Amino acid sequence: MIFSPKQKAIISILADAEFHSGTEIAAKLGISRAAIFKQLKKLSEMGLEFTAISGKGYRLSPAIQCLDKYEIAKDLTMNASRLITELEIHDVLDSTNRYLVDKARQTQENGIVCFAEYQSAGKGRRGREWVSPFGSNIYLSILWRFQNGPNSISGLSLAVGVAIIRALNACGIKDVGLKWPNDIYWQHKKLAGILIELSGESDGPCTAVIGLGLNFYVPEHKARAITQDWVDVNSILAANASTIRNQCAAMLLNQLMPVIANFEQENFAHYVEEWREFDCMQGKVVDIYQGKKVFNGVIQGIDDNGLLLLADKHGQVKKFSSGDVSFRGS
Repeated sequence: MIFSPKQKAIISILADAEFHSGTEIAAKLGISRAAIFKQLKKLSEMGLEFTAISGKGYRLSPAIQCLDKYEIAKDLTMNASRLITELEIHDVLDSTNRYLVDKARQTQENGIVCFAEYQSAGKGRRGREWVSPFGSNIYLSILWRFQNGPNSISGLSLAVGVAIIRALNACGIKDVGLKWPNDIYWQHKKLAGILIELSGESDGPCTAVIGLGLNFYVPEHKARAITQDWVDVNSILAANASTIRNQCAAMLLNQLMPVIANFEQENFAHYVEEWREFDCMQGKVVDIYQGKKVFNGVIQGIDDNGLLLLADKHGQVKKFSSGDVSFRGS
């Protein structure tokens, strides 16, 4: 699915959340009012919300700030900018991770960053759909190549979580926590998710695609499809979060790029204490799913290698290197 130039032009006109008449829009684009209505209907199917009032016209609610590579670049640190070889922004992708996984097969470049305004096939945990309305959230993936195999980057997803918390704090988003191994929470509600996909040799060079989905603004009609407790930046800040979307994208890259680039040298030991400070699972009763097996108990934190510690009803502590963790009732 690709946006037409006219659809992009309509979004640009309505992005300020002010009313614009059909006549005005049609005159600017050189098409009929009927054609405008048809294009708006298609855009609404992508998750954009429009209000139409006779005599006033159309309004996009709330305002959106489309991602802009120049706006992002101006807020990048010199270090992050140096580590990025390409910064791509796409209108529509099935998924930013899938796009970079495919691209990794075609190029040997490192440090490719990819954003999408809309994902047609974004996925969350247990195969759940990641609700992806156009121009509202942040869908980001980074391609990075490591030299010493997957074992050398054990704990990378946990370190990435620390980098994301740092970035969110820099954007004024406080009280965020980490849920092992790859989720960002705010007051027991999911705000973001991390997905890392690895390929390559077991003891040689390997490629990682590090993906992030961050809820900025989720329209009410789209929120009905979400089957777990969730929150978005718009709700946390109690304001129109779209105004800081490009800035937050830059803050994320400022924190993520050096953590990823230096991880083979620093490893997870460099981040373990900071991760523990942000741990929002300590002492919680949970279920851990591993295939068809389910383990119940109370979270005891993580060990120095990033393994999850779970105390069962007998007080015995088990370690987990993988698994899907659900708070009781989630």
